[in-house]
Amino acid sequence: MPLPLRAVTALSLLTVLGLGGGPPAAADDGPSAPPDTVTTSPPPSVDPTSPGLKLADGATLAPAKVLDIKSVVEDLGGEERREDTNENVTFALQAEVLFPKDSDKLNPEASARIDAIADEIKKQSATNVRVFGFTDNLGSYAHGLVLSKKRAEAVHDRLAARLGGTVTFEVRGYSEDYPIADNSSEEGRRKNRRVEVSFPRGESSSGTSGTAGG
Repeated sequence: MPLPLRAVTALSLLTVLGLGGGPPAAADDGPSAPPDTVTTSPPPSVDPTSPGLKLADGATLAPAKVLDIKSVVEDLGGEERREDTNENVTFALQAEVLFPKDSDKLNPEASARIDAIADEIKKQSATNVRVFGFTDNLGSYAHGLVLSKKRAEAVHDRLAARLGGTVTFEVRGYSEDYPIADNSSEEGRRKNRRVEVSFPRGESSSGTSGTAGG
């Protein structure tokens, strides 16, 4: 069931062209992301002899660069966040809605949220899914590594039970690395205590209509 939306932001798909060999325009890519989550689409080809392409005498085209379409949707409480690019879909669930404090045992209400994500994985026909756990910067880094990995494994176990043997999983815990908010406030730390589930977007998918939830 789609959740009420609090925020939706998007970047248009851009082909960045420079003149005179200069660097292409920069874009804000947002917070740093865990490894293996970078877009790999090649840039579109540009015909430098096209009669519709106007360049100053002696000018040349810099290499083309494609920026992701990026859409972010949060529910009203900020407990669930969906991020879409033209390559991947990522769900981030705050730890508080999945687990008791400092625990890796799923709450009873967590199942519906995870099952909704499993349904989206099926919809996208994804066969490779990443489940990454994160903590805030309170406590030791080593404790955060263990807790974030165990929480990711708990979400993985529920997804695997729902999806069967058709999906390959990558499960990791990152402790306080890769924050998406400022750890200096409780609101920010709450966002950083999360489990993210990401997977490739299906070729036939269109649009980013709402978050998963129950």
